[in-house]
Amino acid sequence: MSKAKKTYKEVDLENWEMKSKANTKKYQQLLKTIPQAAAIKALPDLHEEAFEKVDCLSCAACCKNYSPRFKTPDIKRISKHLRMRESTFIDTYLNLDNEGDYVVKNTPCPFLGADNYCSIYEVRPSDCARFPYTDEDVLLKRKNITLKNVTFCPAVYYVLEKLSP
Repeated sequence: MSKAKKTYKEVDLENWEMKSKANTKKYQQLLKTIPQAAAIKALPDLHEEAFEKVDCLSCAACCKNYSPRFKTPDIKRISKHLRMRESTFIDTYLNLDNEGDYVVKNTPCPFLGADNYCSIYEVRPSDCARFPYTDEDVLLKRKNITLKNVTFCPAVYYVLEKLSP
């Protein structure tokens, strides 16, 4: 006897920003009470589904408004790609935030083009490559990050809506 696969509700992305804001309390409750194991198992499929509907190049809100952390391997890889000394790369593009992480000095990201393409995409920071964490347990375990990301990322909105009862 096989178990029935859970069916998820349809999600309309029209006016998602307004709906996301209105659903803050619902998302807080969801992230507190959702059965973790089942949700983590569902995330890769929901992530794929979200990105069939969401075009990052039409949005780029993450790159326009926030900075990833630039970890040491990211700095080494990107500065080598740009043919810059690491210290010059840091001095040119990065600041230390109040948590001790390197972040871009200014937003939008200096590597974001007018067409919303990333000029260092192939060597981008690991935070960028993993964002918005909709296929990882980070989505459920780092609730504050998820609650922030849902305010500006339609893919996070989509996945949280799919996970909501």
